[in-house]
Amino acid sequence: MPQIVPYPLLSPLLLLLLSACSAAVDSPRSLTEGRPGPPNIILILTDDLGYADLGCYGSTKSRTPHLDRLAARGLKLTNFYAFPSCSPSRAALLTGCYPPRVGIPDVIGPPGPDWTADKQYGLDPDRTTTIAELLRDRGYATAMVGKWHLGHFAETMPRRHGFDYFFGLPYSNDMWPPNNPRWPDLPLLENEDTLALNPDQTRLTADYTDRAVDFIRRHRDASFFLYLAHGMPHVPLFASAEYEGRSGQGLYADVIEEIDASVGTLVATLRSLGLDDNTLILFTSDNGPWLTYGNHAGSAGPLREGKGTTFEGGARVPMLAHWPAGIPAGAVSHAPASLIDILPTLAALTAAGPPPEYIDGRNLASLLREGTTPEPSPFFYYQHGRVEAVRRGAWKLHLPHTYRSVAVVGNDGAGGNYDYSAEIGLALFNLTDDPGERYDLAEAHPALVAELRRLAEDYHRELAAARIPAWTEDSAAAPRE
Repeated sequence: MPQIVPYPLLSPLLLLLLSACSAAVDSPRSLTEGRPGPPNIILILTDDLGYADLGCYGSTKSRTPHLDRLAARGLKLTNFYAFPSCSPSRAALLTGCYPPRVGIPDVIGPPGPDWTADKQYGLDPDRTTTIAELLRDRGYATAMVGKWHLGHFAETMPRRHGFDYFFGLPYSNDMWPPNNPRWPDLPLLENEDTLALNPDQTRLTADYTDRAVDFIRRHRDASFFLYLAHGMPHVPLFASAEYEGRSGQGLYADVIEEIDASVGTLVATLRSLGLDDNTLILFTSDNGPWLTYGNHAGSAGPLREGKGTTFEGGARVPMLAHWPAGIPAGAVSHAPASLIDILPTLAALTAAGPPPEYIDGRNLASLLREGTTPEPSPFFYYQHGRVEAVRRGAWKLHLPHTYRSVAVVGNDGAGGNYDYSAEIGLALFNLTDDPGERYDLAEAHPALVAELRRLAEDYHRELAAARIPAWTEDSAAAPRE
C-alpha cells in the first residue's frame, strides 16, 4: 500500500535545483542556470469531453487544428484520468487529493428544495490548499474563468480559494429553471457580483475567452495562473452564431470547434505578447462523455461506457501539455497519470511551497521536461466516495459494484435513459491489450486479483479515516481541529 506523505518525495537533485531557484530570484519569471524560470500557467478544463473528441486522439468528426498543434508541439498523454463526475474532478484537480479526502465525494447541486441538506456543501477553504493559493503565495496573479462547481456559498467560491479574480457560473449550466422550475435562476458572476440571471449561453465560450485574454494582457509583465473551465460540451449545448452550423457535423462538433478556436485565440495572444515560449498550457476534461445524449454527446472511442462510471470511458480523458521552453515537441506518454498529479507537478515547476495537507498526487515534472516515465503507482477510481476499481501498471481490477449503462439514447438535446441495475463482479483487465475492458482475466490471475483488491480496500480505509468534512452552512460556527 502506498504511503501517504505530506508532499510527494522529490529527488535530492530536484530539491537542490528548486532551492537554488528560490534563493536566487525574487520573481517567478527569472532564469536559473540557463533554463527558463517557472512558467506562466494556463489550465484549461472542458466539461464532458470524450476521449476521442479531438483530432489528435482520433476524431474524424470535429476539426481541432489548434489543439492538434499543441499536441504536435508538446506532450500528449494517452492514459490520463479524471473522476466520473464534475465536482469530484474539480476538487481533485485543485487540491491534488482524491475527492473524498477533501469532502467532495459527489456532484454538488444548486440551492433549492430538490437537493437535500447533505448535498449543500462545498470545498472548505480552511482545511484545503489549492493550486491558486500555492501560486499566489509564489507571486503569481491568479484568475478563475468559467464553471466553478465546488460550492455556491460565499465561503466556498473561488476568491476564498486563492483566486484574485473570478468570472463564470457557480455550477453546471443545466442547473437552471428551463430544466427544473424549482431551481433558482442561474447567476453569471464577476467576483461576488451577479451580472446576469440565466445568461445567454450562446455567448459563454466567447465571453470566457475574452475574459481570459483580458487577464493575460493585464498581467503580461507579471507571472500568472489562469484556470479556464469551459462549461461546454456539457449539455445543454450552445455555440455562438459564428460557430453554430460551421462544422457541418452537428451542434456537438460546432461546440468542440469553438473551444478549439478559443485555445487558438489564447495561443495567439501569448505569441503577440512574447509569452508563448515560457507559458505552460494544460488541456484536459473533467470526465468522459454523457452518452445518453446521443448526438449531443462526445465519443469515448474504443473505451467502455462513459461519464458516471469507473470504466475507462468515464474516467480516461484527453490531456495535452504545451510549453515550448520546457517540453520537447511531439512527445507522447502512455504512463498513467491523473488530475491529482497536477498540483504537486506545478508546485515543483514553480518552486512553490508544498501544501500543509496530505496530498495523493505525484510530482510529474520530469515527465513533462524530460519524458521520464514515472515509477508505477496505483490509481484508485473513486465513485460516490468509494473505490470501485484500481489500476497498477497495465492491470485494472474492478471491485464488485453496480453501475449505470446506457439503455436508451436520446438525440438533439433530449436525454435518454440508463439501466442502473448493471453489475460487475471482481473483474481483471489488461488495459494495454484490452482498453475496452472486454476480456476478464480474473480467473487466470487469482494472486494478482487478491493483491489489487487488498491494495484498494486498504487504501480506501486509510483515506476514509483521514478525510475532512465538507463545508456546509454550519461550518462557519464549527470548531476547527
